[in-house]
Amino acid sequence: MGKQISQKNVQDEIEKLRHDIRRYKHSYFTLDSPIISDPEYDQLFRRLQNLEIQHPELITPDSPTQERSGAKPLKAFSEVKHALPMLSLDNAFNEDEVVDFDCRVHERLGVEGDIDYICEPKFDGLAISLLYEKGVFQQGATRGDGVTGEDVTQNLRTIHSIPLHLRGADVPAVLEVRGEVYMPKAGFEELNKEAGRKGTKLFVNPRNAAAGSLRQLDSHITASRPLAFFCYGVGLVNGKFSKDTQSSILEQLKKWGLPVNPLIEVVKGINGCLNFFHNTAKKRPHLSYDIDGVVYKVNRLALQERLGFVTRAPRWALAHKFPAQEEFTTLEAVDFQVGRTGAITPVARLKPVFVGGVTVSNATLHNMDEIKEKDLRIGDIVVVRRAGDVIPEVVKAIEERRPAHAKKIALPTQCPVCHSAIEQIEGEAVARCPAGLYCPAQRKEAIKHFASRRAMDIEGLGDKLVEQLVDEKLVKNIADLYSLKLDVLADLERMGEKSAQNLLDQFEKGKTTTFARFLYALGIREVGEATAKILARHFGNLQTLYTATEDDLQETPDIGPVVAKHITHFFKETHNREIIEKLVQSGIHWEEVKRPQKSALSGKTFVLTGTLEQMTRDQAKDRLENVGAKVSDSVSKKTDYVVAGSEPGSKLAKAEKLGVKILTETDFLKLLQGLSS
Repeated sequence: MGKQISQKNVQDEIEKLRHDIRRYKHSYFTLDSPIISDPEYDQLFRRLQNLEIQHPELITPDSPTQERSGAKPLKAFSEVKHALPMLSLDNAFNEDEVVDFDCRVHERLGVEGDIDYICEPKFDGLAISLLYEKGVFQQGATRGDGVTGEDVTQNLRTIHSIPLHLRGADVPAVLEVRGEVYMPKAGFEELNKEAGRKGTKLFVNPRNAAAGSLRQLDSHITASRPLAFFCYGVGLVNGKFSKDTQSSILEQLKKWGLPVNPLIEVVKGINGCLNFFHNTAKKRPHLSYDIDGVVYKVNRLALQERLGFVTRAPRWALAHKFPAQEEFTTLEAVDFQVGRTGAITPVARLKPVFVGGVTVSNATLHNMDEIKEKDLRIGDIVVVRRAGDVIPEVVKAIEERRPAHAKKIALPTQCPVCHSAIEQIEGEAVARCPAGLYCPAQRKEAIKHFASRRAMDIEGLGDKLVEQLVDEKLVKNIADLYSLKLDVLADLERMGEKSAQNLLDQFEKGKTTTFARFLYALGIREVGEATAKILARHFGNLQTLYTATEDDLQETPDIGPVVAKHITHFFKETHNREIIEKLVQSGIHWEEVKRPQKSALSGKTFVLTGTLEQMTRDQAKDRLENVGAKVSDSVSKKTDYVVAGSEPGSKLAKAEKLGVKILTETDFLKLLQGLSS
């Protein structure tokens, strides 16, 4: 009995030591306000170590003696899919762009007067998420591509400012905290001094050092690096967590023991934001960590929800970057690269120069208009900056220092990859390679588009398989798809004979299509589904389209001079014509195109909304186009009819407001039947 009491006393002492040590570490690392001396802390820590050595059965993984030392090296990082995407922020580089952001917020919300914004320093580190369950840290991940990151849990456990236990009894059952891992300036300098003494490679800047340290497969290395953490928000939350502002969320996180930056401030309106920006810029040189700007967020969560998101960023937040750092160097050459959509992009080759913490030797020049506007020449002394401290940019040439041998920059006449004649349309800044079906630089995107649902609809030919087919040099263009063999496909990763046969069956099934779908699948620039249907109806067959001039094309409804040029350039390119002929020879065919009949609805504009009972929206669209009507996606004053099925959306309300004639599905069917009677 006495032994059991003794064991209980030891366990109680261990639990108290752990509780006290966590409290003292929180005061030291999170609050930056130590409440005991280092010798006192060391004495407590050693007492805990000794007790655990004497009673190894009482050691737990979350004990302070086990938490920060690192674990067995990993062979590779596993992937973590974020429960809620970790979105990036839109950037502003001047005050006008910040004012525009504020105007957009007001317009979308339909409110007047100053909006409360929460302003934060923009840390120059690595975005991460921390998952807590019942207040205990379980998993940590990098942002990655915003949807999927890397599991760096072991490494994050070694960072002292990340609490492994949250404080308080009101922590939600599941809490995902988001923030930034960074390396303080002093720690960075010491790390590089140590690297210099050892003769190992120096880190360029604290951000690279932080990212490199956090992505070590051996967490013992991470544990030796001076990393720190600030949180700035939450992701997934399961459990009671009733907050109505961003600032109240941060206050609560702070109470639970998470480090929140002390510079964060709630301000009134756009002037408050800009004042915060200028004040923070003055403090920047004296901060113990690097920042590259500030972040503005609408403070009220209800307003954030109303504003919503675009594809990759919230509409309620903006990163305002500090002015870029600039240096002088020599523009030694200009190369031309071909993008996935055929865009020809000039790239400056620079004499290497150290700008904003990195060595810059290349910078995109975007297009020939930029080169002409800046009057850049090979051999010029140029000003280079890192826009937003990230993207290298050639700002201008120093004409006073222009050498006599400086050479003008000319757009090549041929694609540097496939040697097709480059297309440069007057009024368009971007030059392009028109050989979209042939050019190796455009190969993957051309195949993906060709196989997409609204094009040839080849089920089973996903993006990863396309990448594999091209990388293995099994497919050089879209026509090669139809000569693939079963044994070759079956040998591919994640395929097998059954999947390979299913794909071949899809190729065969897809050979029966429509002329409009085929034209859309070719990926001609500016030729979407609607334009493809117009071309199919107007010209009827490939041969007529091959020989159509720009004037012929412009006589077609809704086709202007720019689209006409794109179409003629595409069909003049011999490589494209050869691939089209191979596709036809492989068996791709379509029914003869019926020309739209003249009717009382010719030229009328319809908008479809809601669910139709008698036909799909696509079928309704086809029937309207067959009688010469147009179908639009949006309601305007030019709309003649809105066809409203069940559960119509906001289009119906807009039609009512504009006084547009609204048809039920029954009305619509009677209207179509009346044309044929």
